[in-house]
Amino acid sequence: MPKTLQNLLCCLFVGGWFTGYAQQITIVDKTTLQPIPLVTVMCAPDNLGMLSNNEGKVDLPELPADAQISFQMVGYQTIVLSKAALEANNFRVMLTEKSYDLNEVVVSASRFEEKKIDVPQQVQVIKAKDIAFQNQQTSADLLTQTGNVFVQKSQMGGGSPVLRGFEANKVLIVVDGVRMNNAIYRGGHLQNVITLDNTILDKVEVVFGPGSVVYGSDALGGVMHFHTRKPIFAEQGGVLFKANAFTRYASANQEKTGHFDFNIGLNRWAFLTSVTYSDFGDLRQGGARDPFYGNFGKRFFYADRQNGQDVMVQNPDPNVQRESGYTQLDLMQKIAFQQSNKILHTLNFQYSTSSNIPRYDRLSEVNATTGILNFAKWYYGPQNRLMAAYHLDWSADRGLFSKARITVAYQQIEESRFTRRFGSSNLQGRIEQLDILTVNADFSKVLQKHELRYGAEYTNNQVRSTARATNINTGAVSPLDTRYPDGGSSMQSVAAYFTHTWEISPKLILTDGVRYSFVELQAKFNDKTFFPFPFSNTRQANSALNGNLGLIWMPEASWRVAVLGSTGFRAPNVDDLSKVFESVTGSVIVPNPNLRPEYTYNAELTLSKVFAGKVRVEANGYYTWYRDAITTQPFLFQGQSVIDYNGQPSLVRASVNAQRAFVYGGSLQVAADITSSFSITSSINYTYARIKTDSTDYPLDHIPPIFGKTSLNLNLKKFRGEVFALYNGWKNLPDYNLVGEDNIQYATPFGMPAWFTLNFRASYQINQYVQLQLAVENLTDQNYRVFASGISGAGRNLMLTLRARI
Repeated sequence: MPKTLQNLLCCLFVGGWFTGYAQQITIVDKTTLQPIPLVTVMCAPDNLGMLSNNEGKVDLPELPADAQISFQMVGYQTIVLSKAALEANNFRVMLTEKSYDLNEVVVSASRFEEKKIDVPQQVQVIKAKDIAFQNQQTSADLLTQTGNVFVQKSQMGGGSPVLRGFEANKVLIVVDGVRMNNAIYRGGHLQNVITLDNTILDKVEVVFGPGSVVYGSDALGGVMHFHTRKPIFAEQGGVLFKANAFTRYASANQEKTGHFDFNIGLNRWAFLTSVTYSDFGDLRQGGARDPFYGNFGKRFFYADRQNGQDVMVQNPDPNVQRESGYTQLDLMQKIAFQQSNKILHTLNFQYSTSSNIPRYDRLSEVNATTGILNFAKWYYGPQNRLMAAYHLDWSADRGLFSKARITVAYQQIEESRFTRRFGSSNLQGRIEQLDILTVNADFSKVLQKHELRYGAEYTNNQVRSTARATNINTGAVSPLDTRYPDGGSSMQSVAAYFTHTWEISPKLILTDGVRYSFVELQAKFNDKTFFPFPFSNTRQANSALNGNLGLIWMPEASWRVAVLGSTGFRAPNVDDLSKVFESVTGSVIVPNPNLRPEYTYNAELTLSKVFAGKVRVEANGYYTWYRDAITTQPFLFQGQSVIDYNGQPSLVRASVNAQRAFVYGGSLQVAADITSSFSITSSINYTYARIKTDSTDYPLDHIPPIFGKTSLNLNLKKFRGEVFALYNGWKNLPDYNLVGEDNIQYATPFGMPAWFTLNFRASYQINQYVQLQLAVENLTDQNYRVFASGISGAGRNLMLTLRARI
């Protein structure tokens, strides 16, 4: 038989044209032994073949003796095996993951699936397998592990991501297509990202740079899109049951976490349930200090209530950061109904709650004059997040769209703050409750070499703010000033967008887009007993037109050049416009009704090159013009720079529009597959920013020092290991913004010292169902603190995890 005909027949058999199957192949991950679905199985040189099913299985016919079968999967190294090799391996194929993949598919850049190589923005993807292997306690810690996202912490129960020098309400968090940013996301430091359970994530996509064309307000520094796992349907009838569970212990904070999820799949219905509970004790910081900084970070005393009096109790181990622990519970339920092969309905319920979360930075503050702690109590009440969403995915052969994705979501958020000064019996509590409705309608249409995407968005935030003061001795309750307007606040937006991708040739791709947004905000001040507002109502209406234009040039398979120009905007929210709060002791932030939207204009260039098919180098540089930047600066309230607040003189500050600012920086990333089992990855990031003034440019706050990560990775049969270093450069005192949110009071007199940690983690797959994980973080027990943070990083941390799945 001629060889060409022989290969063709082989491929026809593999493609399922014949029903006389003789052998079944199982395709699994080399390190986890878990089945890999959607692997393309082909017979060279023709491109006919089939895909593995959810169990990683492919049915093959009797193969010719010299048949060559290839196995290809996004993110894995392609292998070609002979029939003899398949037989020797008992028809079990193991695939090894790549350190990089140019054909990776992303969603966040346009809300629809597209190859990462076709996107001009810088995008990083954290896959489910890596999320499980990195095995982090919170989603904030998971972002830190990228080496490209900087994360600040005011307390252990927190984590505020920074993208290209933008933080808090200037970066956008999205979960399953629903924006989490709400009307009270503040400009300081946030902890909302920890309400996302990383144990049930399918992947995380981080889009760097302005994302306002697709996502609207807040996406100045970028977008973090968290995708939770989807329910899996049964194939060819029957019932599909899958379950996963793990338990984890960490020594640095005596963490005890348990997780369980299960999937029940039918032919047209599928159900996914997830439960995670974590108990975090007080965090122990590293004991290896630079003697030049003496006792920096040590917790010598903590507050306790004894015989009706506040006392300062000596901490038996000053490296244990007393009053930093908390607990958290996360639940998720998804129900999917496959109406047809073109229509999918999904209900998505998520709930997260916590115990009280101590605000460690405030609890560690000591009055410089008296040597007494400032606060006996300072904690966030249970942080509650409820989301109920309906998703419709619809594919069409003709008409105005090829794909449609409709999402209607309701979120209920509750946040609270409770403070009591040392020696006082007055516990102050301020509670915020939000009801949020969002509607997204997104469509895509392919017309030959053009892909059109368009959509609309509506959001509505209703804010209720209450407050009370409680005497802890008598139980008496008295009125208290609210954090936000006591008469209620509302914020709503309407937007429409259009984006376009044109594949001019296989080597040249043009992208463009435009969005119009309208944002309205209203707030009402009823009670002026505590603060003499000069107004009773405030209303703002703002609109913005944003656009982007990108060009991707691939002169050859190993080269890629991307140029992008984009704009971003952020409308003032309720937190910007109307709050009164004490940011630090002796300083009060007051409302500024004259606040305007802030805008960014961004230009960036990305160059990437693959050497010998093994080493990929990517360099990115950007420059951002920042106009009407909202920053916290000294302010006059009714002509006064100092007012009495909470019984003490306080400097007046407010959110204002700085005239101009600029941010520029870059990143360098290297991924090298040295062998089929050993790889090296490394990344480093640099950011510089200043506020333009009439005299000397002044540092913009939130700008991290140089930072990055370098990893040595080993993938063997049943085993995966990583030795890595996380590192931060100096944040020198002249680079601090002393009136913003850089928190110089929690640093040394010279700024925040540079640091690095050496770390190790490994997993061993005992069998297909059981896996053991071991990690030792901060091997040398270094004492360090991340820039702008009020709590020190974990000392040497032993982590043990046992996983099981069926």
